[in-house]
Amino acid sequence: MTTPDTDNGLWVRRFHPAPGGARRLVCLPHAGGSASFYFPVSRALSPAVEVLSIQYPGRQDRRHEKCIGDIHDLAREVFTVLRPWRDEPLAIFGHSMGASLGFELARLIEQDGGSVAHLFASGRRAPSKSRHETVHLLDDEGLLADVRKLSGTNSAVLGDPEMLRAALPAIRNDYRAAERYTYRPGPPLSCPITVLTGDDDPKTTVEEARAWSDHTTAAFDLKVYPGGHFFLAEHQPAILRAISTALSAAPAV
Repeated sequence: MTTPDTDNGLWVRRFHPAPGGARRLVCLPHAGGSASFYFPVSRALSPAVEVLSIQYPGRQDRRHEKCIGDIHDLAREVFTVLRPWRDEPLAIFGHSMGASLGFELARLIEQDGGSVAHLFASGRRAPSKSRHETVHLLDDEGLLADVRKLSGTNSAVLGDPEMLRAALPAIRNDYRAAERYTYRPGPPLSCPITVLTGDDDPKTTVEEARAWSDHTTAAFDLKVYPGGHFFLAEHQPAILRAISTALSAAPAV
């Protein structure tokens, strides 16, 4: 396994660089989220798995850059950035908006002749299951009320006016991108898909999560946990075990 000459530092955050032979897991944040959300995942999976956490434009140290408001456009950007890392199949983990992005990224990789080791889709209905959602059209207080309800942003940020002003544009952009995402029919993926969902998630029903099985010709697994949209915060050890088990079962790189 080779190491790219560049980290593409703005986009790809390697919190715990791993030695040669480690599997690589691309982690895609939720709406309003940042690469640092996956720091605990990187720490827990290292050194067997190297996490490549993606930092979208428009937040934290990239806050002065323009946000990307379309999932398909963002997938193409991430696909391009990850080219140096694709000497071996990548696994992909995405939560909420990140799951839709992960699906489109996996599609692009396979369309380009590459292979994806595994797709983990968390907290998101299947791409072919749509809803009419307009939270991104609400005023700032309405948008933040939805964020608080889902508990998706650090409470320290929600309680700090200055940090909140800095985060709001990215949160609204990502909500808009997620809610306007449109599935474009095409061949199913050929990689295994593991779907993780909360049994009380207002954004995704268990049946909507199960519909991910229509989007792969390979193995499919659905794991349902007690909890809401951010169930993964309460079940991190079990989810990390699920990721490790799935990746250890994949063909050796």
